[in-house]
Order: sequence, then C-alpha cells, then structure tokens
Amino acid sequence: MPTIPVSDVDLYTDEARTDPYAIYAELRDLGPVVHLSRHDLYALPRYDEVRAALSDWRTFSSARGVFVDPAMNAQLEGITLCSDPPEHTAMRSVLGRPLRADRMREITPRIEAEAERVVTELVERGRFEVVTELAEHLPMTVVSDLVGLPDHGRAKMLEWAEAIWDVQGPADERAAAAGPAVAEFLAFAEHDAVPGALRPDGWAAHLYQAADRGEISHGQCPAMMLDYVTPSLDTTILAIANAVWQFASHPQQWDLLRADRSLIPHAINESLRRDTPVPQFSRVLTEDHEIGGFSLAAGSRVALLYGSANRDERHYPDPDRFDITRRPSDHLAFGRGEHVCVGIHLARLEMGTLLERLADQVARFDTVTSRPLINNGLRGLAHLEVTVERAGDGSRGSAA
Repeated sequence: MPTIPVSDVDLYTDEARTDPYAIYAELRDLGPVVHLSRHDLYALPRYDEVRAALSDWRTFSSARGVFVDPAMNAQLEGITLCSDPPEHTAMRSVLGRPLRADRMREITPRIEAEAERVVTELVERGRFEVVTELAEHLPMTVVSDLVGLPDHGRAKMLEWAEAIWDVQGPADERAAAAGPAVAEFLAFAEHDAVPGALRPDGWAAHLYQAADRGEISHGQCPAMMLDYVTPSLDTTILAIANAVWQFASHPQQWDLLRADRSLIPHAINESLRRDTPVPQFSRVLTEDHEIGGFSLAAGSRVALLYGSANRDERHYPDPDRFDITRRPSDHLAFGRGEHVCVGIHLARLEMGTLLERLADQVARFDTVTSRPLINNGLRGLAHLEVTVERAGDGSRGSAA
C-alpha cells in the first residue's frame, strides 16, 4: 500500500482563511488524501472522495465531533451536528419541521416584502454596506423573529454565532478569544431560552414541545438551539455578500441574470460552489478504510474540504471561473447525505428573493471597499461597500 502524502500547510493562518485556494490546489495535486501534520488530520481535498464520505455516515462518523480540536469535539458530542443515526435522525426530524419546503411557502410573502423594502431603500441611496445593511437584514429581521428567542438573546445572536464557528478549528488564539461568547450562549440556552421565555409559536419553543411529546429529550433542547442560531445566520449572510461581490466582479454575469431570471437558482449554486461559506468539517473513521488507494486506520480524523472539492478541476472544468450558466447543482456547500444542511430551503429562499429584487432595481454593482472575515470555521467577507447603478435611469451612487 503506498504511503499517504504529507503536508505541513496550516489552513488556519490569516492568509489561509482569507484565500485558501492556492493551498487547496496544492493539496489536490498531492493526492486524494493528504496527512496534515500540523493538526494530525487526513484531508480529503478532491470532489469524488468528499462526496463519497458524505454519503457514508457509517464509515465517516460525526458522533465523535466534526471540528478540529479534540477537547471541543468531546464537549459537543451528541448535538445534532455531532451525532449519527438513529439519534441524529430523531433530532433532525424535530429541527427540520419548521424548515420544510411547505413551511417556507408560508413565510415567503414576509420574506419578499422585507426584501423589497430593504433593496428599494438601499438602491435609492446608491451606496451601501452589503454585509450589515443587506445580507444581515433578512436573517436578523425575519429569521431571528421566527426562532423566537427572548429579546436579549436576539441581540447577541450574531456575536454568538461567529464565536461558535471560531471554535471549529484548532485551539488557537481565535478559538480562545471566542470561548467566553460560546460559554455565554450555552448558559443562555440552558437557563434563559426556556419555556415561558420563548415565543410560544417560535422555532425554539417547538423543540421543548417536541420533548414534551417524547420525540427528543428535554436535555437535548439547549444544545439544539445551536442549530437555529449558527446555520441560519452567518452562513446565509456570507453567501449573500459573496454573491453580490462576485456579481460586482463579473458584471457580464449580472447582465445574464437580469436578462433571464431562470438563472437565479443556478447563480446561487455557482456562487456557493466558487466561494463556500463553510469550507470544512471533519469525520472519524469507524473502521479501517481505503481512500483512493491509500489505507487509513479506524479512529483517524478526516477533514472533508468542501471549499477545495467545489473547485476540483477533475469535476468542474475551469473551476475558478464564475459562470452562472454552469448549473452545478451537485456542489457540496450544503453537504450531502444524512447531514445535508437542514436550512437549505430557507437559505435558497432568502438568497433567491434578494437576487430577484436586486435584479429588478440594479443595473451594475461597483465595489468601493471590502475586507475578508477571518474565522476558523467560515469564509467570506466581513465588509463589502458598493455603489449601484439603478436600472432604467443610469443613475449611480456617489463614490465620495
């Protein structure tokens, strides 16, 4: 059996969190599996191997955590993200109930009205900051209300969510700095986000209602709040901002979308493929397993590099190119298999609605300033300021 390639590359430097794509290409060239010696991880950088792992939860288990730091993985064992069927299936069934496609149809008018309002206001100004003024709007005005947390919890959701993603990586300075906010959220979830304090018809309250019916245990409810706070916020916010940035950088692609709105679902997929907001999760092998001709021992922790797989030239021709006619519906940004993103319908609804309204009103985006987000579990923009040329009248916001 051949020896597994080794790399001492660090995926958690500021530079790697900002622009990992040269590193990903280097890892893909090394092989279908690469030992990352700095963190004792076996990385899967290519598309076929990542997709196969996502489809085989029995071999690639989430039950011993999906992060990097052993202590954090041990602490989070048993939450929805860090579990396998049948426990995972039961929790996911409860979590996913308000996020089903039919439930999304119920909230679509509200999403559309808010999208119309915020886009009209921002476009009339001609210049705005995409992350805080556009991308955060629907998650924070609509989704946080639907979750139904007490007011002081809603005000802290973004801070908590970013911190929770920061502990996904190794036990570095970022993770240490995030520790107090994570502890604050866990205490809030256990002591404050409880029946009586939650909005009775909110998503969070329905967790306890399911526990009353015996579908899950009451003890699981506080940790399951994570699943309504983290995935519903940062990932969607980053995906929206990334999409605007890519259209600002590729105006001819924006022209295509404005001319043919049937391209919106494909534009969402292409944007997520090219810039994946959650570029990595890990799994633990439950048995000795061969990957691409290399043998890995049971107990090995394997990093599934979604961000690299989605740019694998073996699967996507010219993968660095942004092309909304590509139609990459098989991208891995939402995961696959048992752990596919439970909020996939909500994310698509928010992104699609905003792109539709922007296409109605914006002829062109121009980037004024941008700044990357540096986070151990996320990739995207912390700041993106744009000016816009309004559709129909040629007016443009001031760059002054």
